Amino acid sequence: MNANSPEATPGPRPAAPDAAAAGRIVLLTTSHRVAPGLLSWPAWQALHAADRVLCADGAHPQLPYLREAGIAVEESSPTAQELVDACAGGRTVVVVATGEGEPALTDGLARLAGGGRLTMPELELLPASYDLPGARLLDLVQVMDRIRTECPWSSQQTHKGLAKYGIEEAYELVEAIEEGDRDELREELGDVLLQVVFHARIAEEDPDEPFSVDDVAGGIVAKLIHRHPHVFGDATATTPEEVKEHWLRTKAVEKQRTSVTEGVPLGQPGLALAAKLASRARTAGLDIPLPPVEGIGYELLALAVRAEAEGVDPEAALRAAARAYRDAIRQAEG
Repeated sequence: MNANSPEATPGPRPAAPDAAAAGRIVLLTTSHRVAPGLLSWPAWQALHAADRVLCADGAHPQLPYLREAGIAVEESSPTAQELVDACAGGRTVVVVATGEGEPALTDGLARLAGGGRLTMPELELLPASYDLPGARLLDLVQVMDRIRTECPWSSQQTHKGLAKYGIEEAYELVEAIEEGDRDELREELGDVLLQVVFHARIAEEDPDEPFSVDDVAGGIVAKLIHRHPHVFGDATATTPEEVKEHWLRTKAVEKQRTSVTEGVPLGQPGLALAAKLASRARTAGLDIPLPPVEGIGYELLALAVRAEAEGVDPEAALRAAARAYRDAIRQAEG
């Protein structure tokens, strides 16, 4: 073939696909844990600039607020191909995602993009609102509220009836800490947290002195701020000992107790009780001799006081020794 023949003359190259003409898809996600209508500024900008705004859920909690702001929202659930077609000519389509996050739509778009036969619109995931740390606690409060209302067992529980579970969960948490099992620790912390939320939910129903989990949280927040003047105030503390001094001083002012033994729960395990009393006496600068009485109980008391003075938790030390004894028993059993 002659190189100069028309057949050999290269023709014009095909034009490169115009990415801008393919348009833009914005998948707008929101958190149900944030009040509807509280959206980020980029989200509002995208909504106002969009050629179309779609939402598959006509009861989406954001819709009334979007419409109030002048955003025309179409109740529509397009396929991936329909959405791509809607963006042709450089149009922007915003999809207000439902709670599930539109997995079918995003999977469909991924398949179209993977086929390589289409010039795909620009795809942007835009969080319009997102969770702050601790936001999942709101879910726990909502779940507990529903369980309290609808569960035949939970709806009948009282503070007294649940008290034993609080003790059990606390012990299981301590065991998870001592065993060093991270998965177990996370689970047991959740179980302890459940006890707090459960009791707070029951407390809401008290006819005379009701309070809620918000009151519980508000109380501990106020206490922590007041007892940490070196963090939230003008006081200075550079060592753990100085921090403890601040804590004890502010606690003494708050409680106005007449005895260092006030507030020590007598129902706790014996060794822990003895160590706590010894700690209170030592912190107050009281040199109280041990009762000059013979017997195993007084010997254990002396050991607990000695352990506390040496910075050892006698309960933890005894549990560690008991676990070693358990292992020795199992080894002897073969």
